[in-house]
Amino acid sequence: MRITHWIGGKAWTGVSQRTGDVYDPATGQVSGQVDLARASDVDEAVNAAHEAFARWRHASLTQRANVMFAFRELLNARKADLAEIITAEHGKVRSDAAGEIQRALEAVEFACGIPQLLKGGFSENASTKVDVYSIQQPLGVVGVISPFNFPAMVPLWFVPNAIACGNTVVLKPSEKDPSASNFLAELFAEAGLPDGVFNVVHGDKEAVDRILENPEVKAVSFVGSTPIARYVYETGTRHGKRVQALGGAKNHMVVLPDADLDLAADAAVSAGFGSAGERCMAISVVVAVDPVGDELVGKISERIAGLHVGDGRRPGCEMGPLVTGAHRDKVLSYLDAGRSAGATLVVDGRGHSIDGDDAGFWLGPTLFDHVGEDMSIYTDEIFGPVLSVVRVPSYDAAVELVNANRYGNGTAIFTNDGGAARRYQNEIEIGMVGVNVAIPVPVSYYSFGGWKDSLFGDSHAYGPDGVRFFTRTKVVTSRWLDPSHGGVNLGFPQNS
Repeated sequence: MRITHWIGGKAWTGVSQRTGDVYDPATGQVSGQVDLARASDVDEAVNAAHEAFARWRHASLTQRANVMFAFRELLNARKADLAEIITAEHGKVRSDAAGEIQRALEAVEFACGIPQLLKGGFSENASTKVDVYSIQQPLGVVGVISPFNFPAMVPLWFVPNAIACGNTVVLKPSEKDPSASNFLAELFAEAGLPDGVFNVVHGDKEAVDRILENPEVKAVSFVGSTPIARYVYETGTRHGKRVQALGGAKNHMVVLPDADLDLAADAAVSAGFGSAGERCMAISVVVAVDPVGDELVGKISERIAGLHVGDGRRPGCEMGPLVTGAHRDKVLSYLDAGRSAGATLVVDGRGHSIDGDDAGFWLGPTLFDHVGEDMSIYTDEIFGPVLSVVRVPSYDAAVELVNANRYGNGTAIFTNDGGAARRYQNEIEIGMVGVNVAIPVPVSYYSFGGWKDSLFGDSHAYGPDGVRFFTRTKVVTSRWLDPSHGGVNLGFPQNS
């Protein structure tokens, strides 16, 4: 199967000089070939978007909203098909893929309210017979560079808001699971979106660099690892672009002694091993406040033993493979590194039973205990099914540990003490906080984003921040003269 670009409202018909293999992670077999864009292919997509912007920016708010409503209905009707695509190329189980699409639908629904979201301000008679008002206008062509772990949800964090605000879009998805983006492009076309407003180019660093350098691209949204997020932010801003670049994470879940340990153990396993840990909001560190460590580790271990790991298309599977063989091998290397550093390997994922093809990119859920702050399994974003338990003597020590980490994406606290929870949400230096909620991804009418090395730029993703990012404000000062007005005044204008 050939997976090609979507440019100007139709599938690209050119000949690609470079292609990449797309794998079925559950079998380890090549399932298709994806065209990898040259810089000239990116320019072709940007040109199509630039030409479409001249018309789309003048589309009425009603027309833009109608397209979003139609797209939302089509996506909802075809979500099972999209989930199959995600499972086949990413590897996450069907239920997880369905959950991803449901959260994506919420972001689309937010964009359907664009007539309300783009209402400006108006001050009548700010000065005598002078009115002042603000309007929000689109930027132009915007680029979206999205990761492999959420091939539908992350693009739809950005694309609906960008389009509804009057911009046109060039999306570069991950070349590891590219088909979902083409599926979305087809749905947008069916929903009545004019040609060229939404374009998809597949590729690697060459495509990314050209998006960051092309002068017609006015803004870039990115989600990925922290080193690449930093690169995207620095390169894009150097070329005069507005950039929001969401990076990596090392999310901590603090468990206080008064917590319901069964609830905490359920949450740790769900948040640590869902989607094989390939989530920027996955819990990768459980901070056990004395004296709950032994009991909590025991409960987590019991739950890991019962997890059904296998091909996401098979009934009952709860966790699938990792996305590629190379990524699986990288995650595997941390198991030996953690043990060599002195951590206790409580559950070795290499021994977990697998319901799938032996050639798939498998690693079962893994649990380390007695993890130190200087170990690579603690400092690095592993992005796989590896959960570390760090033991601390007190609440204060837990806060100090979390705040000292260079990442600031998400965190959670499990407790039955409302005062402790309120204190934690105020003292912790993290962008998204959950109280007895392990994965505190905000609903669509708030915005998603972390602090510190988890975010580069001033704007978070989707919600109100998304509308602000994809528009710029213009203030108009207006006076309509009446017949009685006249005279020359060379003094500095005064408000009166």
